[in-house]
Order: sequence, then structure tokens, then C-alpha cells
Amino acid sequence: MERNIARLRARLAPHGVTLRPHLKTAKSVEVALQVMESPQGPATVSTLKEAEFFADAGVRDIIYAVGIAPWKLAKVIELRRRGVDLAVVLDTVEQAQAVAKASRESGDAIPALIEIDCDGHRSGVLPGDAARLVEIGRALCDGGELRGVLTHAGGSYAARGMQALQQAAEEERLSVVDAATILRDAGLPCPVVSIGSTPTAHYALDLTGVTEVRAGVFVFFDLVMAGIGICNVDDIALSVMGTVIGHQRDKGWILIDAGWMAMSQDRGTAKQAVNQGYGVVCDLAGNPYPDLILADANQEHGIITLRPGADGQLPDLAIGDRVRVLPNHACATGAQHRTYHVVHGASDLVTGQWQRFGGW
Repeated sequence: MERNIARLRARLAPHGVTLRPHLKTAKSVEVALQVMESPQGPATVSTLKEAEFFADAGVRDIIYAVGIAPWKLAKVIELRRRGVDLAVVLDTVEQAQAVAKASRESGDAIPALIEIDCDGHRSGVLPGDAARLVEIGRALCDGGELRGVLTHAGGSYAARGMQALQQAAEEERLSVVDAATILRDAGLPCPVVSIGSTPTAHYALDLTGVTEVRAGVFVFFDLVMAGIGICNVDDIALSVMGTVIGHQRDKGWILIDAGWMAMSQDRGTAKQAVNQGYGVVCDLAGNPYPDLILADANQEHGIITLRPGADGQLPDLAIGDRVRVLPNHACATGAQHRTYHVVHGASDLVTGQWQRFGGW
């Protein structure tokens, strides 16, 4: 984890942009303090429960980076009255009008960023839709504050190879820089130009015009990121410990007490070149066994087998032996648990327990 954080900081330093980490991956104060620039932030969250949790821990600079629902503005105002500079995200005139109305009624200009659709992956305004951008911006400024523009290159998760990743990063950058230019040319403010995805953060060649980068899963990485080529398996900082509880030798199975309730049902590598099942199986030091995966899972039972097509042998694991399983998706696997047990390097000595929270 420490190495992953240092790597991205070094990667972004020459570009002069702020790292605004997305805390939805870890949902832990201890991890947040490791990755933020200061105990006050800046930070990105995906739920208002996260915003409240980190506000209680002293974080004061937060973007809630999911399109705002009008009924949630009461909680936004409450957190802002506690001294949190909490900004919201929107991409419709209706949302902008709701934010402006709530701002006028509360006497607090709620800051908002207009979400830009850089790759058709999810939500947002098309970067060239000048009329809609300006209409949203003007509606927001009727009481609220136009803080800037924001995008997320979710399509980069499907990119393969350095050239494709660099292209995704440049398309992400251009989308928000162009949108910011449209707003400024219309006489509207646009101080923040925010981009964010772990793949593009690691492959962007040019960040001209960008003020901040948001990324989250880079803290732990996972098998999906390894499959894209953003990290190596050795960089994955999160694993689930399981214990061998049985064998079905005629089927080539080793059973452990970690099923999909421990790993989550995310099968993100199934669409990649190498299908990792529910996770890659390692020894206690974190060294992967050759071609050994958690191939199937029930609620509390995990089934370890050799990867299809592999011609090796199962390791000699006895009842009670322990293994570590690397996850497909760190965010989803982390969400199944409430505590991180901290170890250093290949050691299995637990030196700390960091609390994790969930829910909405």
C-alpha cells in the first residue's frame, strides 16, 4: 500500500496537479490519512455517509462524486454548516436548479461541479454540448456556486496496452478542458478541472489545464488492475485469509472457509485475457501458487482448483493450513469486511487493526 501511494504521487508530481484520492475503496480513516495530502483532505467520496464519517475524523475538503439527488441536499447543508467544504456533482438543469434553490433558502452557496461524459461510459454532459453546459452553469449560479467540471474515464477499464491507455487519458483530459473553456467563454467561473480513474492517472502524458486527479483503487490495486496492466500481482495490497476445511480429491478441489461472502461476487477478470475466478491463491507470505485460483464459491465455501488448462499439481495443503486470496475488485472485497489486519511485506505478524465502515 505504501509503495502504491508513493508511486502515484511521484507520477503526478511533475504535472503540478493535486491528488484528490477517492476514499470509497478503503473507507478507513487510517488509510485516508496515509493517502491524503493532509488530515483535512482533499478527498473524494461516493456516499454522504462517507462524507459524514470522514468529516467526523477532521476531513474538511470533500467532493461527493455521485450525481446529487435533491433530497440529499439537507445533509449536504448540515455538513457544510459543520465547516466542511463539501461540493456536489450534477449534470442536469433540474439538479442545478435544486442546488440553487437550496442554496438561497439556506443562505449558503453550495458548490457544484458539472459532470462531463468523456467516453460514453456512464453519466455526464457531452463536452461539446455548449448550450447544455451553459444552461446548467447559469441555473446553478442563481444562488449556488459553479466550482468547475469533473469527469471519470470509466471506459479506460476496457483499454489494453500502453497506447490505448494513453489515448483514454488524453480523451479524458480534453473533455474537461474543452468544457471548462466553453463555460469560461460564456463568462462563467470554472476554477476546478477534475479528472479521475486509476488507469488514466498512471498513463496520462499531458495534464495541461487539469487542476486535480481523483483515483481510488490504486491504494490497494487488484486483479482487474493487474489484468489491464496498471500494476503487477505483487503490487496488490489487499488479500483475504482463508483456512483449508476440506478436500474433494477426485475433483481436484481444495475447500476453504472463504466463499463469495468473503470475496464478493465481482468477477471482473472474466472478461479479461486471464480469468482469475474469484481470486488468485497465495501462501501466507503472499506468493501466488502456480495456476491456483479460487475457481468457484458458495456463500461461505471457496473451491480452490488449478486454472483450466493448467497441467501442474495442487499444493499439498492440509486441513487447518491458511492461504491468502487476492481479489478481483478491491472495493467490492473490502466492502465484505469491517477490519483490515495490517501486515508488512511477507510477514504474517499483524501490527495493527484498522476499522472499515460500509453502508449508505
